[in-house]
Amino acid sequence: MMPILDIQRAYAAIGDAGLRSLVDAFYRRVEADPLLRPIFPPDLSEGRERQYLFLRQFFGGPAEYNERHGHPQLRRRHLPFAITREARDAWLGHMLEAIDEVQIPEPYASLMKAYFERFSLDMINRGDDGEFLDPRPAILVDLNQPEGPDRP
Repeated sequence: MMPILDIQRAYAAIGDAGLRSLVDAFYRRVEADPLLRPIFPPDLSEGRERQYLFLRQFFGGPAEYNERHGHPQLRRRHLPFAITREARDAWLGHMLEAIDEVQIPEPYASLMKAYFERFSLDMINRGDDGEFLDPRPAILVDLNQPEGPDRP
């Protein structure tokens, strides 16, 4: 697990411009990817803004994502989309390339890569055959209930 203080220092080192550049570099790749593009909506602007706000908040910036959209609930929000291991690997490859392209400084580039490598695995929700995978036990709760100490 990454130390929370290191994660929260990333925003101060990277800044708004760096995170915007990262998200833009990532979405340029998604737009051109024949596997991933169909998973995303026709207009990428809302997703691009949500990802920017989430990353800014997660890496130590203002909590505007939560203010606008509530708790991130990443796995729950991605359940409607068929995310296979192949799609996860393509997504991760684009994100790692974007980190390199925009030259996120160390140690934050490594910290971000470790985060994306680990947590992108949680987004996989379909097997290679397209069948829905059983959710993790933490998801086997009433999703209409608010977050709490025993909820993701």
